[in-house]
Amino acid sequence: MINMYEVSETNKMIENENLDVRTITLGISLLDCIDSDLDELNRKIYDKITATARDLVTVGQEIEKEFGIPIVNKRISVTPISIVGAAACRTPDDFVEIARTLDRAAETVGVNFIGGYSALVSKGMTPGEENLIRSIPRALAVTERICSSVNVGSTKTGINMDAVRLCGEIVKETAEATKERDSLGCAKLVVFCNAPDDNPFMAGAFLGVTEADAVINVGVSGPGVVKKALEKVRGKGFEELCETIKKTAFKVTRVGQLVAGEASERLGIPFGIVDLSLAPTPAVGDSVAEILEEIGLERVGAPGTTAALALLNDQVKKGGVMASSYVGGLSGAFIPVSEDQGMIDAVHAGSLTLEKLEAMTCVCSVGLDMIAIPGKTPASTIAGIIADEMAIGMVNQKTTAVRLIPVIGKDVGDMAEFGGLLGYAPVMPVNEFGCERFVSREGRIPAPIHSFKN
Repeated sequence: MINMYEVSETNKMIENENLDVRTITLGISLLDCIDSDLDELNRKIYDKITATARDLVTVGQEIEKEFGIPIVNKRISVTPISIVGAAACRTPDDFVEIARTLDRAAETVGVNFIGGYSALVSKGMTPGEENLIRSIPRALAVTERICSSVNVGSTKTGINMDAVRLCGEIVKETAEATKERDSLGCAKLVVFCNAPDDNPFMAGAFLGVTEADAVINVGVSGPGVVKKALEKVRGKGFEELCETIKKTAFKVTRVGQLVAGEASERLGIPFGIVDLSLAPTPAVGDSVAEILEEIGLERVGAPGTTAALALLNDQVKKGGVMASSYVGGLSGAFIPVSEDQGMIDAVHAGSLTLEKLEAMTCVCSVGLDMIAIPGKTPASTIAGIIADEMAIGMVNQKTTAVRLIPVIGKDVGDMAEFGGLLGYAPVMPVNEFGCERFVSREGRIPAPIHSFKN
């Protein structure tokens, strides 16, 4: 049982250390909306979302007031639209019409993002899935709330290099389509390996086909809380350091468990998972980079960074699983450059490079996240970076993702402004040696062997 003592114990964290429930995400299955008539499909989608989510924002606001816990975002995730729209959509433009419907439904119920404009193509692409992927640049350009994702690889199936190559082109096209806003569309597009079915965090949220008709997932974040706790054990040994992170993660996750339970009961929708992810914001004191520096690094990117991040990620998960029976999603530490002031400062200082970030993704919660690169970067190079990150996920049996933003008209040293939680980012250099002949090969990189490991 969660008691009011635990709630009051977190007041200091909320008031002084940027603790928040980052999102209540309502997952809605659209499988029962499938129809071969596009107009009828759009009607069913709009009606299902607006009926199921009509009280989501109101209930979130009630919980905020009653418990004094900030709930930053109320969001929706849906069944991957490549599945839902396959029977009705013959062209990319048909899928764009569904994107408009999703956007309109999200606006009606008052959420800030709706995820699930997605395709799962780790082994191959159907014509419908390819049409959805090709529709992404226009869909993100003509909507405000849509988030899109493509899963191109998994540990069991390998990496679909045809999809990787296509995604490199789509990222570049999305950047062009939204170039008037510093290529903002790319901030709402993520390419995955081993994408989880129950992720509440955008831009990668969708409701997997194994999930219920509707489910409440909650994402909690507290980098500032962890940093403050670590200040009290400065100079202590690793055992005390690890124990402090675990205990802090436990307390933070209990807040998420409380909110998830309340939201589930008041909405009459089953509770799914709590995702404890140290997701930073541009706010001062809400930085994963600052945690790593508190552990003992002069700057993020210095030797020891990957080890420190591995330690942090593991202890966060160990504390989280003790606090809730249903911890899921991504759960761990995010390292998005544009959303973390400490990461931005490290790039400016020259300690953090794209190559070091790639090494860090071997042990972090997701991957190369919210990284601005020169707008002139070729699509083949973007595809190569995606392939590298997918390989890390495939071989290490973990979720990895890429959210690159080639900012059209800007080059290394320029600044890209995205606004709100998305923050701002310095444009980082990219290795200019080519990989076009590699990514142009057709087919799939085979899955790694699952036995005979040494």
